[in-house]
Amino acid sequence: MLRVAEQYAGTDTGRQRRANEDSLLARAPLFVVADGMGGAQAGEVASRIAVESFQPGLADTSHPELELAALARAANSRIHELSHANAEQAGMGTTLTAVYVGEQEVAIAHVGDSRAYCLRDGQLLRLTDDHSLVDELMRQGRLTPEEAVEHPQRSVITRALGPEGMVEVDTRSFRARAGDVYLLCSDGLTTMISEELIASTLIAHPRLRDAGEALIAAANQAGGRDNITVVLIRLEEVHVADGPASHEHATMVGVPAVPAPPPASIPDAPANPTDAWAAPSTAGGVVMVDAPAIQRAPRVPRTPAPGTDASGGRRRRIRHAGALAFALVVLGLLGSAAYLAVQSVYFIGTNSRGLITLYQGLPYKLPGNLTLYSSQYVSGVSASTLSDEQRHKLLDHSLRSEGDAGSLIHSLELEQLE
Repeated sequence: MLRVAEQYAGTDTGRQRRANEDSLLARAPLFVVADGMGGAQAGEVASRIAVESFQPGLADTSHPELELAALARAANSRIHELSHANAEQAGMGTTLTAVYVGEQEVAIAHVGDSRAYCLRDGQLLRLTDDHSLVDELMRQGRLTPEEAVEHPQRSVITRALGPEGMVEVDTRSFRARAGDVYLLCSDGLTTMISEELIASTLIAHPRLRDAGEALIAAANQAGGRDNITVVLIRLEEVHVADGPASHEHATMVGVPAVPAPPPASIPDAPANPTDAWAAPSTAGGVVMVDAPAIQRAPRVPRTPAPGTDASGGRRRRIRHAGALAFALVVLGLLGSAAYLAVQSVYFIGTNSRGLITLYQGLPYKLPGNLTLYSSQYVSGVSASTLSDEQRHKLLDHSLRSEGDAGSLIHSLELEQLE
């Protein structure tokens, strides 16, 4: 059985755009990248709608390709209807690349020219085909890859969510392996740096957060002509015991380890993001084996000492065991309640690159570098561009609902936050 062991998600406005029209979702086992088009008042809206359509997750995980395609078509309908209802958003659309990590396979849904890759055994495998003019010409043999790089219409896409009432969604399932690294990205990465550089960067940086930051930096160094979004996922094998009578050991799975948490007191902003999640396996486990039969001397029944009541001692032990079990149940309930409380609140901070970020949980850390928050969404807005009033309103670490915090960030991205 496979699961996500580590993940990274980051987006950057780039060096030549004023707004970030990319959106992403990184909530294991579902990951989505969307690249909007239509301008700041439209592209951002289209990509956000696409991502929001996937937030509830898959209703039926036994058929992930069908579910991903259905969610993509639902997003297409919403974007198309809104583009016809609002003149400012007429003609808006977005690309979409979504990945669902199953127990043995990775399911993919794809529309447009954002891409999905797999790094396996040092080789970068491309898992999606661009729905773009130059790729169509290359598939027809009318254009070489070298000519496509300089083609004046290389940014023209032939399929997207939104422009039409119906959309064809490409889907496929890819047999996954432990150790695979999956990359989802917008074309702001792939039009700036080569696949060879992407592969060498991933190989050179085993930690996904380092690899993701290096890829974004490389795209910016090459010119950063477009928004850059990168999502990285590493898979690992989880061994599960066959059943109650099985003597095979089960690999124990650790809790997410979050890098570089904020100070113990409420910070002005988290020192580092929790874009990268790591859930390493604990080495070892308990292996039960059948021991050989040993000839034992017959047991001699104990005789209670004079004046003692053997049944009374048993009753006391039963009462003590019952009290202990009750205490454990109460502690478990309290722990569950605390966990649910932490998962129900959100706050706004910044990540290590100074981008406004939505966090789920509380802005604190516990001893042992255990943080009480996780990154849910990274915007393309830098905190350095905020006014004093906006900084005070956003970065006071007030605990909010997901809708309230997301609405504030959305207003900021659309330059509508007062």
